[in-house]
Amino acid sequence: MLGRLTHLDENGAAHMVDVSLKDETVRTAVAEGCVVMQPATLKIIVDNQIAKGDVLATARIAGIMAAKKTADLIPLCHPLMLTKIGIDIAPDPDLPGLWVRAAVALNGKTGVEMEALAAVSIACLTIYDMVKAIDKDMTISNIHLVEKSGGKSGNRKR
Repeated sequence: MLGRLTHLDENGAAHMVDVSLKDETVRTAVAEGCVVMQPATLKIIVDNQIAKGDVLATARIAGIMAAKKTADLIPLCHPLMLTKIGIDIAPDPDLPGLWVRAAVALNGKTGVEMEALAAVSIACLTIYDMVKAIDKDMTISNIHLVEKSGGKSGNRKR
């Protein structure tokens, strides 16, 4: 069953949800997605042979920055004081490509799912941007929330 859309008021107008009376709890979220590419492109990235620089390090930094800036990117998200942002990027020869995973946490009044999803999305876009000159057929796919914990709605694992 679908719940009520909390970003709409009784008249259907969009607004930022008031979380001032909510309890602060530890909240976490993990998201992941992948960039699929040619096997030769994956090898060049893993061997750190891209002229623009270290693709994986740059994508990690971009993902961290995206999580911190989510409220600037998504109109009704609350600005949050995140306490953890971890970005893991793992080569997968079976794709072939890279899996990107973001783990985000805070002690606060609202969840961090959007921050984790933004981190994965921007990290994937950064990978794409850094190697698009050598692989024009890459795809970004399967960006999704893996798990979340904390808050009134409790824990959820995909």
